[in-house]
Amino acid sequence: MAASLHSGRTGNLPSEANAFVGRLLELAEISGLLATERLVTLTGTGGVGKSRLALRAAHAAKAGFPGGTWFVELSELRDPGLLTNAVAQATRLTEQTLRPLIEAVCGHLAGPAPLLVLDTCEHVLDECAKVVQELLANLPELRVLATSRQPLGVPGEHLLTVAPLPLGERDDAVALFVARAAAAVPSFTLSEVNRAHVAAVCARLDGIPLALELAAVRLRGFPLDRLMEGLDSRFDLLVSSTRPRLARHQTLRTAIGWSHELCTPLERLLWARLSVFAGGWDVEAAEFVCHGGPLDAEEILVLLASLTEKSIVTRDDDGTAVRFRMLDTVRSFGAEWLAGLGEEEAVRRRHRDYFRWIARQGEAEWLGPGQRMWAERLTTEHANLRLAIEECLAAPGPETALELTGTLWYFWFACGLAEEGRGYLERALRRAPEGGGPEYPLSVWAHRLVTVVPDDLEAAESVSAAYVWLAEERHLPVPALPLTGASLAVRGESARSAVLYGGTGQTPGGDGGAEFHQLLTLALEAYLLASQAAFERCAAVAERLRAACAKRGELWMRAWGDFFVSLAGIGLGRSEEALRPARAALAAKWRVHDRLGAAAVADLLVAAQASRGEDELAARLLGISRRLWHTAGLPQLGNPDATVFHREYERRLRVSLGDACFAEAVREGGELGADAAIGLALGNGILEADL
Repeated sequence: MAASLHSGRTGNLPSEANAFVGRLLELAEISGLLATERLVTLTGTGGVGKSRLALRAAHAAKAGFPGGTWFVELSELRDPGLLTNAVAQATRLTEQTLRPLIEAVCGHLAGPAPLLVLDTCEHVLDECAKVVQELLANLPELRVLATSRQPLGVPGEHLLTVAPLPLGERDDAVALFVARAAAAVPSFTLSEVNRAHVAAVCARLDGIPLALELAAVRLRGFPLDRLMEGLDSRFDLLVSSTRPRLARHQTLRTAIGWSHELCTPLERLLWARLSVFAGGWDVEAAEFVCHGGPLDAEEILVLLASLTEKSIVTRDDDGTAVRFRMLDTVRSFGAEWLAGLGEEEAVRRRHRDYFRWIARQGEAEWLGPGQRMWAERLTTEHANLRLAIEECLAAPGPETALELTGTLWYFWFACGLAEEGRGYLERALRRAPEGGGPEYPLSVWAHRLVTVVPDDLEAAESVSAAYVWLAEERHLPVPALPLTGASLAVRGESARSAVLYGGTGQTPGGDGGAEFHQLLTLALEAYLLASQAAFERCAAVAERLRAACAKRGELWMRAWGDFFVSLAGIGLGRSEEALRPARAALAAKWRVHDRLGAAAVADLLVAAQASRGEDELAARLLGISRRLWHTAGLPQLGNPDATVFHREYERRLRVSLGDACFAEAVREGGELGADAAIGLALGNGILEADL
C-alpha cells in the first residue's frame, strides 16, 4: 500500500501566530508528564501564558499521538451544558445521534492514543471535571492537557503551576520583550545602552507574558524611557477599593490599563462595546452592534484599525474574509468598562438583534446559491449565535427565543448540530405556553425536524404534522404529499399510499421551511422507492428533486438527489453512471459540514467502486465510511455487523482480496486524515464548477 495514505488523524491544532520564546524547562516537564500522566493541568494567573504554553507543548507532542491532537477553546463558552458539544465539534464529531453525546465522543476518540487540550477551563470548572472524568474512564489511551486558573479536582490530576517568565539568569522575560518589540518596531535591538531599561520594564511587569507583549507594542509611539514612566503611573481604573487584588493581577491591570489610557475616548468606547462579542466579529457586525451616541458607524472601521495597531484587537485575514478578535483578558477589561458605563444591557441587546437578523437572512437564502456561504458563515459565528440565544432565553418573554431557535432550523438540521439545536429548542418551548404566539409552531416544527434520524418513521410523521400546523398558521398551502403517507407505505400499511401512486404535483411556497419541506418530501419519496427496489421510479423522483434544487441554486438537498440518482444507477446495474453523481453528492455534503450525509454517500461509493471491479479502492472506502459514521455520532452504522450493507460488502471484498489485503486496505482508509479521505473518495475529480 502507498505510504502516502498513512496521514492519520492529525487533529485540529491552530497554528502558532508568532515565535515561541523561552519555557524550555516547562516544555520538557510537560513532555515527560504526558508520557506518564493521563491528566496534566497548567494553572496560573491570567496572562501568564498557560494557553500559549499548552499549544506549543501540543505541537511538540503531536507525533506521539496517532489519534490526533485536539484543541478545545472554552473561553467563549457561556453555558456549561454545551461543554461536551464543544469537545464534539473540536474533534469533528457531528452531533446527529440519539445516544448521550458523551458516549458518542468516547466512541469517536476510541482507538489510537489521542491528546485533548482543554483551554481556559476555570469558568466551567465543574462540567470540565465531569466530562474529563468520563472521557478518561472510557478511553484508556487518552491524555488530557488542560489550562485553568484553578485545578479541575479530578482524581489523578497532575498540576503544573506556570510562573511568570524568569527575570534573572535565564532572561526569558527579556527575550520575549525584545522579540515582540522587534516585531512592533523592526529597528529595535537589545544593546548595552538599553539593556538596563529593558530589564527594568520586565521587572516592573513581573515577567508576565501578556503584560510584556502589551508593553512592547507601545514602543511604536514611545521611546523606552517614556515607556517606563508610563508603567510607573498605575492605572487601576475599575477596581473597588474594598476588593484587594493579587500583585500579579495588579501588574496585568497596570499594563492593560495603561494601554486603555493611551487610547482615545472613542477607541475606549469601541473597546468596551466590542467586549460583547464571542469568538470574534466582522466589520458589519461591529458597525451594527457598536454604533450609537458619539460613535458613528462610519468611524468604526478606522477605529478598529487603530485598536489593531495598538494590539488591543487582533485582525485575522484568511484571504476570503477579515475578522477581528480580542484576547480573553483584554475583552474582560472592556466588559468591566462597559458595565461601568451603564451600557451593557443595551449593547448586548443590539448584539442579540444583529444575530437574529443574521439567522433570518440565512433562512431566507438557505435554499439558494448562497447556501455554502451561509453554512460557513454560521459555523464561524457559532459562538455569537449561542450568546444571542442565551440572551433571548434570559429575556422576560418567550418570543425572541422561540423565533431565533426556530429560525435556525436549517443550521441545526443541515450542519451537524441536531443535538445542540434540540436542546435550545426544548429550553425555548418550555418557557412558552403551548400554542402561544406565532413563533411557537415554527419552534415545534424545527424541534421535530432535528429529532429525525434515519429510519425513524414515527418522527418523520410528527415532522409532517408539525409542518401542517405551521403552514395553516402562516396561511401556506399544505403539501399534497405529506410524510405520513410515505411512512405508511414503507411500513406496508397502505398500498394506496401517495408515494406509490403519486401526488397532485402541488408545491408549498412561502417562508418557515415551506420549500425545504417540499424538497424533503421528494427525498423521502425517492428513499422509499429505492427501499422497494423501484429504481426507475426512484431515479425519476430524484431527477425532480435535482431539478427543483437547480432552479434555486441549492446545494445540500440537491446532494440527496445526486445520492438517489446514483443509488438507482447501482440498482439498475449502471455503476459507471452512478459514480459521478455519488462523488458530487459527497463533495456537496462535505462543503456544508453534513457528516451524516457524507457517511451515507461514502457507503454508496463503496458499492459503486465494488460494482466496477475496483475492489481494493472499495475496501479503502469502506474504512473511510466507518470513520465517517463515527464522526457523525452513529458508529454502529460503521461496524461490519451492524447493517446488511456492511455485512454484504465486507463478505464480497474479503473473498475478492483475501483477509490480509482486505484488512490492510480498510485500515488504511480508516486512518486517513479527513481531507485525504475525501480526496480519495472523490478521485480528485470534482471541480468547483460542477457544483
